[in-house]
Amino acid sequence: MKKVFASQGASTHSLKAHRNMRALLLIVSTFFLASCGTMNLSAFQGTEPNLVIEDFFTGEARAWGVFEDRFGNLRAQFTVDIRGTWNDPALVLEEDFVYTSGRTDRRVWTVTKQPDGSYHGRAADVIGPATGGAEGNAFNWTYVMDLPIGERTLRVRLDDWLWLQESGVLINRARVTKFGVEIGQLTIFFLKEGHQVASIATNGAKN
Repeated sequence: MKKVFASQGASTHSLKAHRNMRALLLIVSTFFLASCGTMNLSAFQGTEPNLVIEDFFTGEARAWGVFEDRFGNLRAQFTVDIRGTWNDPALVLEEDFVYTSGRTDRRVWTVTKQPDGSYHGRAADVIGPATGGAEGNAFNWTYVMDLPIGERTLRVRLDDWLWLQESGVLINRARVTKFGVEIGQLTIFFLKEGHQVASIATNGAKN
């Protein structure tokens, strides 16, 4: 059974952590909607902390995610346990999903860093390679995949963005389209093993 990171601190810390996550979701939602279709990696040149995906994902991490349809309805909630192994130039990511509906899923990515610094990724449910790159604290790639939504699986295209925060949280926001029409958005928050949510709430309270 995968390790589940235990919450630390008093119940007040847990409440602050929950509010912190909700605030992060609201901020990135507003930012993403305002920038949808116009964001470019070059805009993040020089931003910090610098995101190197093979560094962030080597080892173990945990993630919490939701999928919202284009009407704003929450269609899925899930957690993911991730184990990453870096063997230059390839990063293997083993992802184990548990949905609140009780369904489970598994995806294994092989992400290869190219000589020019870009990245190509492949997984069993991804059609062709995912392609993209990193700049500053951001990473972006696009790909076509078979995405489970409720009881169905749809073949969709994802415009997938990640931003590393000073707190150590990695925010992931993906715009999901089919035939060029947006059908929903996927939001995920990642934490590396040993990085406690309670410490993020504490840091937020100091700012």
